[in-house]
Amino acid sequence: MIYTVTLNPSIDFIVRLDSVEIGAVNRMDSDDKYAGGKGINVSRILQKLGYDNTATGFIGGFTGRFVTDGLVAEGIKTNFVQVDQDTRINVKIKADHETEINGTGPVITEGQLVELETVLSQVTPDDVVVFAGSAPSNLGNQVYNRLIPLVKKAGAEVVCDFEGQTLLDSLAYEPLLVKPNNHELEAIFGVELNGIDDIETYARQILAKGAKNVIVSMAGDGALLVTPEAAYFAKPIKGQVKNSVGAGDSMVAGFTGEFVATGNPLEALKWGVACGTATAFSDDLASIDFIKETFEKVEVEKR
Repeated sequence: MIYTVTLNPSIDFIVRLDSVEIGAVNRMDSDDKYAGGKGINVSRILQKLGYDNTATGFIGGFTGRFVTDGLVAEGIKTNFVQVDQDTRINVKIKADHETEINGTGPVITEGQLVELETVLSQVTPDDVVVFAGSAPSNLGNQVYNRLIPLVKKAGAEVVCDFEGQTLLDSLAYEPLLVKPNNHELEAIFGVELNGIDDIETYARQILAKGAKNVIVSMAGDGALLVTPEAAYFAKPIKGQVKNSVGAGDSMVAGFTGEFVATGNPLEALKWGVACGTATAFSDDLASIDFIKETFEKVEVEKR
């Protein structure tokens, strides 16, 4: 079983209009509401690909019910810890400029955190647990240093999709996959990356610190998978970018699902690229038909 952990899920409220005038009444052209949060996005793509998974984390209030009901409607199992305050709402304004207004999320008590620890300590060596995204502000991202060891102690693999110091901290637990983008890789090491050779060099430093596989996403310039045995470059696929919100999460889902099923990192990269690209070219997370169509366009070369 694949588990996804979203400590601070959301309703993603997508608002579309031509432009935003500050200080005036703006009327939207259209809107959508989706269950959001990085781990939840991973669960939704895994389910589209046919990989059974369970979403967990913290959920609360009427907004939390919307998230849970949406996941259940898509056939995704859930095992959330209920909290006292409402799950947050993130507003994504798609106009002449793309703007996000993200909620802070609920306050998590020690008892609720212990309840989640109990859920995670019950995984098995046959499981993979995806940790993704930031934690509620009262916990801070250091909470992952409590949660990830529980999963590792139970024998399960972990996938970690974080930024900055949180990503570096997670390397001590030998994650199956980490997925920084090229800008995050620059920030981690305090360097300027000039070309694919530089990116591979610093990705290998991430491997040396404990990761088993590293994907560096480069938006319109493709993606690089670095493993202990080899490196593979996935060429960019042309198209109109509509949705940058869930593309990275979709890539994580595609790689994780295929790797768990086959153990083949090259095929896993192809599915990761297909899922990430298809979502980038979609209004919401990509449909399975569009993912399959995009998969046929994926070109990978060994370096």
